[in-house]
Amino acid sequence: MQYNSSSKITGVGAYLPEKILTNHDLEKLVDTNDEWIVRRTGVKERRTAQKDEFSSDMAIKAVENLLTRHSAAIDEVDMIIVTTFTPDHLTPSVAALVQGYYGIQNAGTMDINAACTGFTYGLCVADSLITAGSFKKILLISSEATSKIMDYTDRNTCIIFGDAATAFVIEKTDGKGSILASSFNSDGKLAENVTCSVLSDRVNGRILTKDRLFQQEGKFLYEYVVKTIPDGVQNLLKKSQLSLEDIAWFVPHSANLRMIEALCKRLEFPMEKTLISNEYYGNTSSATIPLAIWMALQAARIKTGDKMVLYGFGGGLTHGGVVLEW
Repeated sequence: MQYNSSSKITGVGAYLPEKILTNHDLEKLVDTNDEWIVRRTGVKERRTAQKDEFSSDMAIKAVENLLTRHSAAIDEVDMIIVTTFTPDHLTPSVAALVQGYYGIQNAGTMDINAACTGFTYGLCVADSLITAGSFKKILLISSEATSKIMDYTDRNTCIIFGDAATAFVIEKTDGKGSILASSFNSDGKLAENVTCSVLSDRVNGRILTKDRLFQQEGKFLYEYVVKTIPDGVQNLLKKSQLSLEDIAWFVPHSANLRMIEALCKRLEFPMEKTLISNEYYGNTSSATIPLAIWMALQAARIKTGDKMVLYGFGGGLTHGGVVLEW
């Protein structure tokens, strides 16, 4: 039986930092080259935030882009959800900073950290809150400043990631809702394969935080994703009572083009019906899926009524997604 959703996506915006970091730029920082990066990952360039630009700044700019297309997008918003694993602070939340900047009254705020699975978690939470009758209009933002935690001497990691933010509006509808099904899984026993640890020093008996450092086991993750995610997608489709033949667009987390190609091969799903965002923007963690949707909307590729599978996977380890009808 399909899930009885009562929400629809009514607005989409995005922000990409101006600074472009090309593969040739990375050749000057680490032992790598353009041909090697493209062959291994499909990434040609990525965006990086300015030194004084953080996840909240990008989130605000994504909302500004949203407002250029939907001027009333944040009117009457009663909950703000931000998905990020690169927040400005442990507290306050990025969502609270966005609320404060825009002065949105009578709105709750919270951040969700599910790493690269964050957007699909956020979308499911927003839909659930609306369907339960607790809220009517939710601003869902995904904002990731991965450059702030990247080790640019680690060529297996720094070549992949980039910075970006997106802003979606999800509203209560009296008609048919967008979300047809959702499914999520995790395996914390494998958590050590993707980590962002706090580096600290002890000075005069006090622990002083110095920096955050992101690390991942790329080969392990590639094998895990290709082996595990196809079954996750099929289980999600089973819950929606649909098959891949019913799906207009597959929108996986844009971690690595070669990984996505392998996923599509395992699923026997065509790459030309797969939306990705990593070629010019890299792996933007929880922002990859909504960024791919924003890009496709800009190109008028997504049509009303299109059924889509959105599926994220990443640190935790977490994976899961939603089936929605546009």
